[in-house]
Amino acid sequence: MNNNIKLSYPNSEKVYINGKIFPQLKVAMRKINLTPTVEIVDGKSIMTPNSPVYVYDTSGPYSDPNIKIDLKNGLPKLRKEWIEKRKGSINTQMYYAKRGIITPEMEYVAIRENMNCEDLGIETHITPQFVCEEIANGRAVIPANINHPESEPMIIGRNFLVKINTNIGNSATSSSIDEEVEKAVWSCKWGGDTIMDLSTGDNIHETREWILRNCPVPVGTVPMYQAFEKVDGKAEQLTWQIFRDTLIEQCEQGVDYFTIHCGIRLKNIHLAENRLTGMVSRGGSIISKWCITHNEESFLYSHFDDICDICAKYDVAISLGDGLRPGCTFDANDKAQFAELDTMGELIERAWDKNVQAFIEGPGHVPMNKIKENMDRQIEKCHNAPFYTLGPLVTDIAPGYDHITSAIGAAQIGWLGTAMLCYVTPKEHLALPDKDDVRTGVVTYKIAAHAADLAKGHPGAAIRDNALSKARYEFRWKDQFNLSLDPEKALEYYKTSNNIDGKYCTMCGPNFCAMRISHTLNEQDCLTK
Repeated sequence: MNNNIKLSYPNSEKVYINGKIFPQLKVAMRKINLTPTVEIVDGKSIMTPNSPVYVYDTSGPYSDPNIKIDLKNGLPKLRKEWIEKRKGSINTQMYYAKRGIITPEMEYVAIRENMNCEDLGIETHITPQFVCEEIANGRAVIPANINHPESEPMIIGRNFLVKINTNIGNSATSSSIDEEVEKAVWSCKWGGDTIMDLSTGDNIHETREWILRNCPVPVGTVPMYQAFEKVDGKAEQLTWQIFRDTLIEQCEQGVDYFTIHCGIRLKNIHLAENRLTGMVSRGGSIISKWCITHNEESFLYSHFDDICDICAKYDVAISLGDGLRPGCTFDANDKAQFAELDTMGELIERAWDKNVQAFIEGPGHVPMNKIKENMDRQIEKCHNAPFYTLGPLVTDIAPGYDHITSAIGAAQIGWLGTAMLCYVTPKEHLALPDKDDVRTGVVTYKIAAHAADLAKGHPGAAIRDNALSKARYEFRWKDQFNLSLDPEKALEYYKTSNNIDGKYCTMCGPNFCAMRISHTLNEQDCLTK
């Protein structure tokens, strides 16, 4: 394993903005420096500077040249002192928010969300007080286990930037700890806001430990996977005690949020019988088999209050998993899916009563004409809790291209109010993704999330688009590349057939380049007459 991983971005630098309520805060951002605009006036070159662009940064210490990374020792413990100052048995962000107490995490995410737009004169509603109110009302969560001090605070909520999650993790047949840590860091480079370790193979505990100690973003898991391994894959042998012990083990390690399929009720399982693709959730199918075998209510549902008590102790957020989500567009919005969603609405209020942050997971596979119904019902039944969806995929005919079929649905549902999107890679339904697949999946979903932010009118969301468009019109090629979500890919494609300083590209050539012609018209004052 490479113990000294560093990340870099062209013509960018790591910068920090200090807090006002908590001056010791150093909120990381990436500043992209731009080249000047060059105009020829009376035969002379006139250079006009272009302001740098500040962008949200998920790369953590890996892109700070002043911090030495050693994976064996883990990342610096950013939140250690904040956590140590807290007293009492309940330390959740929701607990403090309900009392009107602004925590360092709350100010941190407020600064982070604004991306320095205030200095540009752009009005913003996102203040530490606003963050506090959103968490108090259950409309947003800051996943931040007290045992994961290495993580940089981020927020998930419909009134904030749309976030994306990256799924990694080994299986019984492929991948190693080294590969999974590398995938985690790689995800952070390209913009993954959270990571879920879905390991089901060997060394689950050790893999998770390496990821947590070296991850600057929140880490989620599905505890049922490890509990299932403890009973050798025999669902009927699962018990509340085994699951409880697994939950505590992962809380102690520092997992920031759990996907738990508490919404499956014994009375609703039969609703999935006539589906085209049955159940497609691993966790959901495991607990459903347990319920049917024992003819009992799921211990995840019957012990939900106990689960909340455990999570409250560590400030672990609960992601209420959709075990009955549709696995194809034909099954979308059926009785099984919505019966579970209604149960989630009951459970989310029980979590809030215990000061536990929680959010709702959603589908899956949904045709475009049914996406709005999903979002509307979730808002109504789940009381404006954050929604977290896998896509959704809007068609089922594109294996190998499901990152595209799902990004179409993701952009739409993000615009309608979904707070976090779970990425999909080209290998979805086909194989375990590798490092390159992670890159493709993350960048694809950053596109979907950003498109949603633009449509929502998030403060400052258009700054980067406008800067890139201006650079494109002025043929500042390097700035175009550097402002893009994947500068390396943009440069790679351009260099295949272009001169880096040309005033056109091979798509149009010199004579058919519309922007080149437009410049000529401007120079001749044709557009102002």
